[in-house]
Amino acid sequence: MNTQTFPSASPVRRLEPAASWYRDSIAVDLHACPPLAGEVRADVCVIGGGITGLSTALHLAERGHAVTLLEAGEIGHGASGRSGGQILPGLGTDMATVEKALGREAARDVWEMSREAVRLTADLVERHAIPCELSWGYLHAAVKSRHVRELKAFRDRMARDYGYEALEWLEGDALRERVVTDVYPGALYEREAGHLHPLNYTLGLARAAQAAGGQLHEHSPALAIQRGPKPAVTTQAGRVRADYVVLATNAYQSGLVPELSGRVMRAANYMIATEPLTADQAARVLPHNDALSDANFVLDYYRLSASRRLIYGGEVSYDGREPRNLSARMDAKIARLFPSLQGVSIDYRWGGDVAITLNRAPDFGRLGANLFYAQGYSGHGMALAGLAGKLLAEAIGGQSERFDVFAAMPHRRFPGGRRLRLPLLLLATHFYKLRDRL
Repeated sequence: MNTQTFPSASPVRRLEPAASWYRDSIAVDLHACPPLAGEVRADVCVIGGGITGLSTALHLAERGHAVTLLEAGEIGHGASGRSGGQILPGLGTDMATVEKALGREAARDVWEMSREAVRLTADLVERHAIPCELSWGYLHAAVKSRHVRELKAFRDRMARDYGYEALEWLEGDALRERVVTDVYPGALYEREAGHLHPLNYTLGLARAAQAAGGQLHEHSPALAIQRGPKPAVTTQAGRVRADYVVLATNAYQSGLVPELSGRVMRAANYMIATEPLTADQAARVLPHNDALSDANFVLDYYRLSASRRLIYGGEVSYDGREPRNLSARMDAKIARLFPSLQGVSIDYRWGGDVAITLNRAPDFGRLGANLFYAQGYSGHGMALAGLAGKLLAEAIGGQSERFDVFAAMPHRRFPGGRRLRLPLLLLATHFYKLRDRL
């Protein structure tokens, strides 16, 4: 544990996953997930031990399929076990993007399935008794007057075009009843959204998959996929022969499937956890235990844990290096939002990688008849990845209509090729960061 008090000007360092507060508050025990050894036969080989892969394994196993799951590190090593834990409907892009690509009717189907993703999360938590602190209530906060106009327009459009009535505009005293700060001119309150402990949720899915008969193997990175009518996946010490392969690696694809290279960019996000707040301190931050994100392009987000730690996330890096003065900048943001927390210690700092697509919509699809994939949630995957697993199981079971709605979304590679892709993305991000300040 690295404890300090904000604001701080301590040197930025590269943080290992072990620094995560989530890792120090695990409440779910798994059966052993030994590395794969030797050759095994399965109906389906799932590559990736995050929410997408685990939900796929669980739903397939419940349908009676023999499933072997390979995870390169530990279950929940990626964004699934290190994120802000927000559970909300919608995608990482505006529904207008989906309408333009697929039409209004299909966009409505996508929206309703995103709401189903939230309900599915709650159902999985209840059905499998996952101790993950699931709580409801979410604020989309405006930082400037432009955001006020955009958020109100979003509320009206979602009610008019999608029949979605779960958004309520708050400002003044009504807003301060839910978040005690003077920084935001207003916010949309969303009662169908919420938050949870992401690693315990992910581990809970793994435990449920094991109970349903799924075979999980940690420290078993997939080194190659042999394509064809009877595919096989090779690891350092083993091999899985299967009828189907599901690629659920998101930001960690590592060139396994060349056709997907360049369709997502890996981006790092950063988080902190304070020491546990007193009940009075928590009441002067988020009195109703809502989660919150602001409306900037490079957004900040936060919530309280059940132990009343403030879990705060933000900032972004695309080049694998932590942003300059990261700790001081994040600490200063908290101090500006909540002066009442002056002197509260920061107990944990960590980072995690997400996969973003060019249009910020998730990228689902199949390559040939028996290789499926789901990736690119663009920071919006905690609920949607669980639904992706259910849809993948449906598709492998012969009912692909719902999966195909998402798969119809067109995706392009990031421009610039291998050499110019990152510089062009950094330039675009710099533009949006400047726009956030206006």
